[in-house]
Amino acid sequence: MMRQPVVANQFYPGDPAQLEQTVAGLTPVVDENKKIAATAVIMPHAGYVYSGATAGLTISRVQVPETVIILGPNHHGRGAAVALGTVAWQMPMGTVPIDQELATQLLQISQIITQDEQAHSSEHSLEVQVPFLQFMQNNLHIVPLCVSHIPYAECEEVAKDIAKAVQAVSRPVLLVASTDMTHYKSREQASAQDHLAIENMLAFDPKGLYETVHARRISMCGVVPTVITLLASRELKSEKVELVRYTDSGEASGDTNQVVGYAGLIVS
Repeated sequence: MMRQPVVANQFYPGDPAQLEQTVAGLTPVVDENKKIAATAVIMPHAGYVYSGATAGLTISRVQVPETVIILGPNHHGRGAAVALGTVAWQMPMGTVPIDQELATQLLQISQIITQDEQAHSSEHSLEVQVPFLQFMQNNLHIVPLCVSHIPYAECEEVAKDIAKAVQAVSRPVLLVASTDMTHYKSREQASAQDHLAIENMLAFDPKGLYETVHARRISMCGVVPTVITLLASRELKSEKVELVRYTDSGEASGDTNQVVGYAGLIVS
């Protein structure tokens, strides 16, 4: 059994050669010695025509190891609250295996993370990140976590579990938080709201981010994966968050009356 693509030919090209060419065009070439040994990146997950340039620019700046934990929001509400997929992903650019050692560690350590394929079966937020990661790392293994809306205290617990599991495997692991920002507001409204959220990220304040998004009703779909990623990064001794790029869908569509915001950030 393998997890099949659900948004190929919609969010990104389904043809392998065309997909690789598209990702190459969106991902600048950066000298290896200039890449950051990051703990995490935060990347958008819309169609590549809209958010691909921000995703490509962000991932180009960091070293992508063989193992990547991807945390994305559960848009459909199916499956466990924090669902870990354990079957390989069949993607247009090749099959991506699960890092079974790290997945097993997470399931053994955590009281909240649950093995569950249903949450992943129709979810796009993790899938759209995979071709960028494959492009950067030929021997990619993933640990996919599809996350529903959970209380802040549970975010803290999951983050500690992730940090413990990463420390237990004693090799480089990159965390990827998948999120879009404000949905369907004017460019002016979206930018104002999103920069409130981004300020909390840059201040390395996951609790502030969680509370701000709720209090201001910011439609940042991946706030919980982002909060968990920031908390886990702090547990892993990261100290800095850097904004690579902020933009919105209007840059591609020309429509600035109803945009979706996109941000790319690096945690190191």
